[in-house]
Amino acid sequence: MYKFKKYQKPEVLQNHLNLGGENPAGEKINVTSLYITRNGKPSIPVMGEFHYSRYNRSDWYEELCKMKAGGITLVSTYVFWIYHEESEGVFDFSGDNDLRAFILECKKAGLEAVIRIGPWAHGECRNGGLPDWLLQKPFKLRENNPEYLKKVHIFYENISKQVQGLFYKDGGNIIAVQLENELTNDAEHLATLKEMAVECGMIAPIYTVTGWNAVEGARIPVDEVFPVFGGYCDAPWDDHLNQLPPSPHYFFTGMRNDTGIGADLLPQAIEEDGQWRLPYERYPFATCELGGGIQVTHHRRPIIKGMDIYSISLVKLGDGNNLIGYYMYHGGTNKIGKLSTFQESKATGYPNDYPILSYDFQCALSEYGEVREQYRLLNILHLFVQDFEETLAPMTRVEAENSVSREDTTSLRYVMRTDGKSGYVFVNHYQRLSKLKDVRNVIIDTGSVIFPSINVCGEVSFFMPFHMELSGIILDYATAQPLCRKGDTYFFAQIPGITPEYQFSDGQNITAQAGFESAFQVNGTTVVTLRWDQARYLRRLDGELYVGDGCDLYKVAGEIRSVEDGEFQYWYWNGVRFNRNSIQQSYTAPAITYYDVEQPPFEPKHTEQLHIDGERKVKWQKISVTGSEGFLDIDYYGDVAQIYADEELVADSYYYGDVWRVPARLLNGKQCYLAVSEMRDDFYREFESKNR
Repeated sequence: MYKFKKYQKPEVLQNHLNLGGENPAGEKINVTSLYITRNGKPSIPVMGEFHYSRYNRSDWYEELCKMKAGGITLVSTYVFWIYHEESEGVFDFSGDNDLRAFILECKKAGLEAVIRIGPWAHGECRNGGLPDWLLQKPFKLRENNPEYLKKVHIFYENISKQVQGLFYKDGGNIIAVQLENELTNDAEHLATLKEMAVECGMIAPIYTVTGWNAVEGARIPVDEVFPVFGGYCDAPWDDHLNQLPPSPHYFFTGMRNDTGIGADLLPQAIEEDGQWRLPYERYPFATCELGGGIQVTHHRRPIIKGMDIYSISLVKLGDGNNLIGYYMYHGGTNKIGKLSTFQESKATGYPNDYPILSYDFQCALSEYGEVREQYRLLNILHLFVQDFEETLAPMTRVEAENSVSREDTTSLRYVMRTDGKSGYVFVNHYQRLSKLKDVRNVIIDTGSVIFPSINVCGEVSFFMPFHMELSGIILDYATAQPLCRKGDTYFFAQIPGITPEYQFSDGQNITAQAGFESAFQVNGTTVVTLRWDQARYLRRLDGELYVGDGCDLYKVAGEIRSVEDGEFQYWYWNGVRFNRNSIQQSYTAPAITYYDVEQPPFEPKHTEQLHIDGERKVKWQKISVTGSEGFLDIDYYGDVAQIYADEELVADSYYYGDVWRVPARLLNGKQCYLAVSEMRDDFYREFESKNR
């Protein structure tokens, strides 16, 4: 029998923060101490990071449509100073740097936006995004230095010019501004940056700052900004080559502050002197950097799986997360500037070497817009949050009766979110790089409902409802995971290894056979139970429900598309049942041919990347590509790979165990050369060494 500690009704503070705003239609956004509100109703945004300057402008809209199909409602993006003012006084907001166009494309796709205006951003960008010329000035940065503030003011003014008329108060879709990033010990500077942003015309309902550092959190201007947090499944910035201990993010700890994020760059700025504690109780639990994946560094190269990401997001949701924010959600490609490359590297004084171009991040949508498994799994949570945010957001975390230690691989990890009457029980039986022992004959007692016995086996993370209201009837419990609703029809997913059983307050007990034909009715309410593999492909597109047949659906300007190439099939919910449809589309797979050469017939510009940490042997091949559709699988084995097309570096990769997927359109019709440097045993890896 698994029980919980006593529920305590929270005190919800309102109108205590200098935040909030109204648009011309009279709609309001505010922040209580427990959740964000829209027109007074609790709301849980789902935020995904996507960097416009790291992607081709012509593809922004389609990629944003993919993000929306994955359940994202809010797009966050860094405004990297070095991208826009590489040379002092020369601003560039054109082409892929066109911030205004990107925000408008977000609006066209039906998405709201957060602009992260720095000045310092990090984001694995050169100098944290600060231009080289700024670092050469004879004054200190990232503090209330008058000379520095003058330069920041100019930068802010130029950002503001780009986005005027696009803020929420104007009827636009920018609802939040993030100030600085990972500034841990200077509340006065953060307050000054907010004042400056407002003075420059960047007026939004919400101003966020990152809240992590040390045990007690970053020093922030209390009530002026909204602290947001994060959590990653690994730490490729750690300066060693060993496997990390079990991450605390797979345990229901209630922890907001992850002291490990950015630990390579953060100073230990706050001593435990008892003089400061971030007042968490005044703010909702919110995240801006749940790792949607992780970027490899030269010395640490983890392999990220879908469950690595999904289970952390589920744990944070169970712990009370009321703003679900991922970094990154969509990968991208760094630009190369006129004066330098733009990636973080040891050569620029930073402790990590990142690829010159690739900012793939192994996240939900890849560097080139392909889907990874966490995209599908996370959407299972996002569908639920969008439909049930008003009842979920006020529910608070209630701890399990017994805590689980970080080394424990045998005990059940569980927590409850409840309003004292109804709620959800969350269970996480997954730990990255660890095997958890099966837990059998689990009976969960919420204090008002006792669930039937279940077995928690294999790699599973899930939640189950109790006393859930379904169009006027009460579901006492279900051993299935709620997905979404469409009118009076409620969709659930069968939890792997657990029989879906529904107990209603009128005494009816129904065991469902999951699948498209699983619908049953109780007093006019319909319940459909999808198999887990079907739920992974469930999408809400323009308010309608579709299930891809092993493909990832999205809509562009009303047209249903699949992320995958070629013909595809899907099921559409017509209000009564799922109907099957098929879409024909032509596709010709590209072809690639390799020819060994001693050297390319030109002087490659960036070969230093092939020799990080010492001179290495390099194998060169000329590659010929036929066709511009789809992707090429480049199955190389080596330390670093580069591709030059017409003498320009167009793609690069640090090998971490996966086949390298490169769009054929990058190479088709060009003179292309592939370079691969020799592998050495000088980095952390999660793949087995092999000979090619």
